[in-house]
Formats: sequence, structure tokens, C-alpha cells
Amino acid sequence: MHRLFVALKPPPAIRDALLTMMGGVLHARWQTADQLHLTLRFIGEVDRHQAEDIAAALGSVHHPTFALTLDGVGQFARKGRIDTLWVGASPQEPLKLLHNKIDRALQRVGVVPESRAYLPHFTIARFGRNAGDVTRFLETMSPPPVSAEIAEFCLYESSLGSEGAIYSIIARYPLA
Repeated sequence: MHRLFVALKPPPAIRDALLTMMGGVLHARWQTADQLHLTLRFIGEVDRHQAEDIAAALGSVHHPTFALTLDGVGQFARKGRIDTLWVGASPQEPLKLLHNKIDRALQRVGVVPESRAYLPHFTIARFGRNAGDVTRFLETMSPPPVSAEIAEFCLYESSLGSEGAIYSIIARYPLA
């Protein structure tokens, strides 16, 4: 089985800006440079044949290149506790359009459509049961004013290990 998702790999300027924001929150598990990505569509576990169909279907997605800027910080909570710190991205419209095109391509090969609202973001930290206080981080941290051209999206495979998830790009799809 393959655990797949579709995402943008941050260009170097955005990756470096995200890395400079990390720190100062107790019990945070900060993402590594290799883990940073902006998810366009989580797929989940599929067999080898469906993975091949997914890779082919994504090749039919056509979308123009666009500039991406970091925009704001936030958190996600699960069961009443902080689960994730994230950095937003703008403009959101090209990201949402690309997300929708990918979702439609995946539906054509039997992947169930996404049911959650799409919020483009880069996860920068995750928390276990003992999350530190993120209030000061959320009130004082703002992303550096960095922008970069997005020229491709990628199909990733996620492998869970003792040190966390390892993400490997298995296919790249250029934007035109």
C-alpha cells in the first residue's frame, strides 16, 4: 500500500522563511526542511495499481504558474487541544482552483472527493498531548514578506517511521 498526497514543495526562499519562524514553543515538533509542503489534496492509502492511475490522472491537470506569498499564522486543534501550527499562503484563489482541478482528476480514477473545506497552509509544527502555550507565537509571529513563483506540483508518498513521517516525491507535474 502507498500513502499518497499531492502538494507544493516550497521554493527555497519560502522554505528558508518558514524555517526561520520555527522555535520558541515548548513541546513543538518542528518540521524539517524536507517535511515542509503545502498540501493540495490528501489521498491516503492506495494499492500500486490505483497509485499508477492517480499519477497518470494528475498529468491531465493544467494550471498556470503563479506567485505565492506567506500570509499569517494559525493553529488547528483536535479534541480541544492544539495539534498543529501553520503558516498561511496567498493568494488563495489560484491554490483553491488548483486544488479543485486535482480533486476532479482524482475523482475520475475513483478517489472519493474531498469533503473538508480547503485552507492552503504550510504546517510548521505538530504537538503531542503536552502542547506548549502558542499564544505568544500566534500574537507576535508574522511571516517574512517573501514571495516565489510556483512552477509545479508534486505527488508525494508518506512513510511513517520512528522519527515521524518521511515524504518522498514520486512524480512532478509542471504548471504552464
